[in-house]
Amino acid sequence: MIKNEIQFILNDRLTKVNNFDTNTTVLNYLRESKKLIGTKEGCASGDCGACTSIVVELEDNKLNYKSINTCIMLLYSLHGKQLITVEHLANDKLHPVQQSMVDNHGSQCGFCTPGFVMSMFGMYKNKIQPTNNNIDEYLAGNLCRCTGYNSIKKATKKMYSYGKKDKFTSDEKKITKILKSIQKKDVLISNESNKFYIPSNLKNLINYTIKSSNFEFVSGGTDLALEITKKNKTINSLIYLGNSKDLNYVNIKNNYLNIGSSTPINKLIPVLKKYYPSFASMFYRYGSTQIRNVATIGGNLGSASPIGDTLPILLVLNAKLVLQGKKQRIINTNNYFKSYRKTSLQSNEFIKEIQIPILKKHILKCYKISKRHDDDISSVFVAYLLNLQKNLIIDIQIAFGGMAAIPKVASKTQKFLKDKEFNLSNLNKSRKFIEDDFKPLTDMRASKQYRKLVSKNLIERFFIEVKTNKSHTIESI
Repeated sequence: MIKNEIQFILNDRLTKVNNFDTNTTVLNYLRESKKLIGTKEGCASGDCGACTSIVVELEDNKLNYKSINTCIMLLYSLHGKQLITVEHLANDKLHPVQQSMVDNHGSQCGFCTPGFVMSMFGMYKNKIQPTNNNIDEYLAGNLCRCTGYNSIKKATKKMYSYGKKDKFTSDEKKITKILKSIQKKDVLISNESNKFYIPSNLKNLINYTIKSSNFEFVSGGTDLALEITKKNKTINSLIYLGNSKDLNYVNIKNNYLNIGSSTPINKLIPVLKKYYPSFASMFYRYGSTQIRNVATIGGNLGSASPIGDTLPILLVLNAKLVLQGKKQRIINTNNYFKSYRKTSLQSNEFIKEIQIPILKKHILKCYKISKRHDDDISSVFVAYLLNLQKNLIIDIQIAFGGMAAIPKVASKTQKFLKDKEFNLSNLNKSRKFIEDDFKPLTDMRASKQYRKLVSKNLIERFFIEVKTNKSHTIESI
């Protein structure tokens, strides 16, 4: 039986919803319907963090606290979760993170303060040590124009001194019981001509997609939601994949890293650190904690943007994609991209799994060039995969984002370098082949001349880092 409503816990109250437009964001629901206006709208694109709240999910019988951007999360994706807003932190006294902000003067105009408090609360509940590096990581998605951040950092460092347990600690058994009680059945919300479908398992998802048409898949929504919040579009039919355990996993089999297409980036990073540390470290520039808590590689592939940072890496690794429709088929990423945002996905197909080979004898490095260091779109992104034996280039794979209408391999450059000595002379000679491989455009992020120059210069940096055996830092402009 398909249910016609979602159920979630709003702060501490079980809530049932079915009468809102399927394009409604969590932020608009909170502010306009529930009058919970502590959550602010700053950018409506997931960049500023003013809208940050906490989503709590039950995973392996434990509550997992995740900071999220409510401005780009769709209301009906809250099904089966708890949403905690800033209004609910205080009880008869301020929460430790709030008291620390007050005592350390972490707020001036106050507009961004609720978002910072909720990001700090996410650190607090996950018992993250407030080192400088951790604070920079967990608060990178929050912007403040007043304080200069020092007082906020100080407040974060001292928040545990106000108590290491809170009212949420004592409520965890109750919240766990309520979340378990929410029935795991399919949900289909139909309002006028709009639909929002939440499958409970893979079989039902396959059956629904086979019978349906003109729908969009959404998981984290960090890209798709911008069509609603920035372009004022209406997406009539949505299939939400973010609750599917059948698409949320990371495992290793037959020397492949297998990733479910709806696996959040933050769940993937610890595994990638072991096999491809450059790939893992890229994600800290890819998006803030709020973004990485919901964004997926499957979503990156689905949108097929030429500036999707994971895509050049998947190309050089020759990753495989498991595509699911009525039948299942497997293709290489090199055969996936067809033209600007067009792929080889057929109608009624979706990406089920990404299979990344574990290449222990290869060197993988990637470089992101962007105007802003954190949470910005690349002007140029490049990934290099090198198989080097006795200083001879046995194989090299190079792929760029931001240089063409699709993420693209530098085939002529690769061909020139293969079987040559790995030295600066040969790599400098390869620079001229970049111009043959790519004819970049000028846009708001960079000129074509800049893109050409940067793409040529990065190969020298790659050489120096391989030779000196130094780890890279993904740089901004």
